[in-house]
Amino acid sequence: MTDNVLHGEIIPSQRDDWRLYQGVRTRRIFAFLIDYLLVLLLCIPVAVVIAVLGVATLGLGWMLYGIMFPLVALGYVATTLGGRRQATKGMQMMDIKLERLDGRPVDGMLAMVHTVLFWAGNVILTPLILLATLFLDRKRTVHDMLLGTVVVRADR
Repeated sequence: MTDNVLHGEIIPSQRDDWRLYQGVRTRRIFAFLIDYLLVLLLCIPVAVVIAVLGVATLGLGWMLYGIMFPLVALGYVATTLGGRRQATKGMQMMDIKLERLDGRPVDGMLAMVHTVLFWAGNVILTPLILLATLFLDRKRTVHDMLLGTVVVRADR
């Protein structure tokens, strides 16, 4: 529960303020698109390194191309979403951030699990991921609900 108790009275959490969630769904979509582009750009130098590694290993290193995008994406998410600002670069541009409902900071492992659940959910339940935000409290997605997280406006 996100409510605090002070002298026997229940005090609502700051996360219950509806202004924190105003426009979050749209901002989240644009942040995803920006982050996807950034990960694609980060893949360019990694692809060059894999190409050189492939030549050096007589072609064996080229098998890394198959896992290049997921590895770059997980590294990007772990360092940005799991960092001090609790937001990827796209989320920062859209003024949103990920918070835990228990108040603790988001770490790299939670950020990676959040991303893996997002992609797994998209593979299985593609339209339901965004539709869930219409019905769940605080405009949360299914993976937000499972992990006890919420995306809020950083500028409020």
